[in-house]
Amino acid sequence: MPVLHSIVHRLDKETGEAPATLAPAAAELAGSPALDDLLEGVNKAYHAKPKAWGHFLADGDEGDAGSGSSAFPAALIAYLAGELDFVAFSRELGERIAALVAAHLSLSGHLLVAHTRQGDTETLTLALLHHREGFGIDDDLAIAPVRQLNLAQMSLAARLNLSQWRGDSPSKQYLSWTRDRGGRKLAEGFAELLGAAEGVDATGETRTLLKAFSDYVENEDLPEEQSREKTEALIDYASDQASRGEPITLEELSEVLDEQQPRAFYEHIRNADYGLSPEIPPDKRTLNQFRRFTGRAGGVSISFDSHLLGSSVEYDEAQDRLIIKQVPKQLREQLKRQG
Repeated sequence: MPVLHSIVHRLDKETGEAPATLAPAAAELAGSPALDDLLEGVNKAYHAKPKAWGHFLADGDEGDAGSGSSAFPAALIAYLAGELDFVAFSRELGERIAALVAAHLSLSGHLLVAHTRQGDTETLTLALLHHREGFGIDDDLAIAPVRQLNLAQMSLAARLNLSQWRGDSPSKQYLSWTRDRGGRKLAEGFAELLGAAEGVDATGETRTLLKAFSDYVENEDLPEEQSREKTEALIDYASDQASRGEPITLEELSEVLDEQQPRAFYEHIRNADYGLSPEIPPDKRTLNQFRRFTGRAGGVSISFDSHLLGSSVEYDEAQDRLIIKQVPKQLREQLKRQG
């Protein structure tokens, strides 16, 4: 992707109690294949992270974003308007992040800020990167200690779709930021620093989407093989969108699930009123946990979501029995009538 501007500042913190200090870079990074590869790696690592999706508190309106609760949108507007150069903009951001690190983290790192363009879309990415100790082989073929960037550790990161924010889209999902489940105060402080508000619950929306899909499969009474194929199609599509940092589009997903009836799943969602947004930021962890167990033999057909195993459904391996604790209402009524 073309890199319009990029820079790396260093944040130092000697001990857990010591304040964090910013060692700012004097100039932007020069373009290079190594920089391109690093940004690609940062994006991939970021897409795999648990994160929140939303917008600026001022709703992304360039006319009033500066009046929000954070200086970040105001500085961003000044930078994009040419009133603040990229180095100064990133340095101000680095100072604010240093204060956040001082309050919540006990390790040093490097702050990467990059303004990139892919096609018609411009993106601002920021990430606090940490190091890990490793080993390499030098020119004399001897083992040598080396320090590597540990992209998986990435404690603070955010991604802003500048084109969507500045455009006419009504979306409230143009901004995303990491939300470490083990550091609630850090995540809240980071959201406050960004001036961000959540516009959609990615985990909750993904779970609701999977529930809608399970209901759809059951209502259609699909054969086992067809049910498995549709499940794989959904997971493949959603996972691919997650890996690219793109939302799940309900109409597009519906077409993926059934080329012959491309609106069938979409109409099922709308008719049942699941309350889903037209576009859903996929939660990769929730997707990875989803799988359907299906089986058909001797006139018995069983299908249920894997996350129900151990709660609503139990498998007694010793006696080869499946115990259903919460019988579906429709099935329960049929059984009562037979009694």
